[in-house]
Parts: sequence; structure tokens; C-alpha cells
Amino acid sequence: MADSATASSPLKVIAGADSFGAELKDAMVSHLRSHNIEVEDLGITSYYNIGAEVGRRVSSATTSPSVETRGLLACGTGVGVGIFANKFPGVFATTCLTPDEARNNRSINNCNVLALSGMSTSADTAKEIVDTWLNTPFKAPCPASKSQPWPEEISNFFDESMNEMPKIGASENTQAETCAVCCLVKNRELNPIDIIPGGSMKILRESPTSAIIKFKAGSVEPAHHHTFGHCLLVMKGKKSVWNLSKKERYDLGDGDYLFTPAGDVHRVKYYEDTEFFLKWDGKWDMFFDEDLETAKIAIEKELANGSA
Repeated sequence: MADSATASSPLKVIAGADSFGAELKDAMVSHLRSHNIEVEDLGITSYYNIGAEVGRRVSSATTSPSVETRGLLACGTGVGVGIFANKFPGVFATTCLTPDEARNNRSINNCNVLALSGMSTSADTAKEIVDTWLNTPFKAPCPASKSQPWPEEISNFFDESMNEMPKIGASENTQAETCAVCCLVKNRELNPIDIIPGGSMKILRESPTSAIIKFKAGSVEPAHHHTFGHCLLVMKGKKSVWNLSKKERYDLGDGDYLFTPAGDVHRVKYYEDTEFFLKWDGKWDMFFDEDLETAKIAIEKELANGSA
């Protein structure tokens, strides 16, 4: 197995799974790391949330040529995670049950997100699939080409497809005239969050739980963590989230989405009055890892230094 998929740029793999694919995902993460490949493991949550989060991150990374970023997902069948990863432009996720399928999908589809079946694929077979996926270039000879180079006409078609496919649906106006999430909070009174000044929340549904949350401009959430992973969608406003566990910063505005895995310590700064939709599995909990004043000092220092 090569230490990277290409000789010209380093490789990073973003991994995640649901409960049915967790064991296989963990085995593949260990396999990749044993070959000195950088892996960002997003952990375990529902197949649709983890598929979307890996897809979003791979899609965002396609604009950075310095590092090749791919995604590795696993669920029961390998199909569900792939469906939601493919909702993001520039993502070509495919479910592969054999090494030959991985070779075909790399050659023909330039597959950059591999979806595995936790119920149908053994760890040994999955390693073969992953190795084949990593080491097969786009347009390489494969079983579909009878292990021969593709004819020039088909090779040119594959090149054109990489430019044309991301454009499909881009010009269509798919946004509803009225935001359904915004309608949920209309005419509802939000309750103050006593433990964080400037915040208010309204629970909309229990198990899985969803809520509308508001924070006033200037508010700060001290570093904290939850026993659950959560997804948020910014309805309006502007905020920054520092994931201290992963040493990453996310600047979010209207319409932006972020998934934070269970246990990840994060702090938040609100630059404008901000409303967002939050969804998580289980009951609400919140464990603070610092006090408010410590958080404010740390954020001021980071913003002044321009660091993430």
C-alpha cells in the first residue's frame, strides 16, 4: 500500500460511521494510520448526519490543491452514508463491496468518498477495497475496461464529465420561498439559558431533540462539551466555533451547517444577534471546561493574533 494516493500532494482522509459501520470504520482508520496517512475521525452518529458532514468537508477541501482530501464512510449497507455525502458539489461517493468495484469507481467516477458496508464486508476485504481505492488513479485500466487503457474518446468523455457533473442543478432555484425551519420559531417564546448570559432556547421536539437557539451579539459560550454529537444550521447571524479538541475554527454565517462530535470541547463567539437550529440525539447536557472570563480572554487573544 502506498503512503498516499498521489505522489504530487499529501493525502488526508476524513472518516465517520453510524453504529452499524463503527467497528469497520475503526479498523480502517487504524489501517490507514499504520501507513502514515493522515486521518480525521469524526466518530459515530446517524448515517445521514455523518454522511453529510464528511461530504461537506470533502466538498470544501476540493478547492485546496495542496492536499488531496478524500472521505471514508461506513454504515450497515454502505448506501445510506453515500446518498447524503453526494449532496455536496464535487463529491463522488460510491458504495464498494469488492476491490474490483473500487477500481472501477476510481477509474470511471473519480470516486473521492468510499462507502463501506459494516454488515456485508469483513475487515480483511475492506482493507483490500481501501488499498485499491487509494492506489487506483482516475481513468486507470480496470475490470470495466477489460484491464486495458480506455480509448481516447472515452477518456475525453471522463475528463468532460468532471467539469459537467458539478454544474447539474447549480442553476436551479431549489430554495423555498419560506424557510420551513424559520417557520418553526415564528411566534414562539424562547426561554433564557441561565448558565450562559445572552442565550435563549426553545425545545421543539424530544428524542431526537431539536431546538431553536438565539444569542445576542457579543455573547460567548465558554469551552464545553456534550455526551452527544449535534448538528446546527445558522438561520441568521454570524459566529465562530473553536473546536479545541481538533484545533480547528469554523466561521459560520447565514445558511452554514456544522456537526460537532460527542465529547469535542468547543467554545463560541457571536459577532451579531444570531439564531440557529440545533439537533441532537438524547437528553440535553452541557459540561463546562472553563469559566466565562477565561473564555473571553482566550477569544480576544486568538482574534487579536488572527489564529484559529
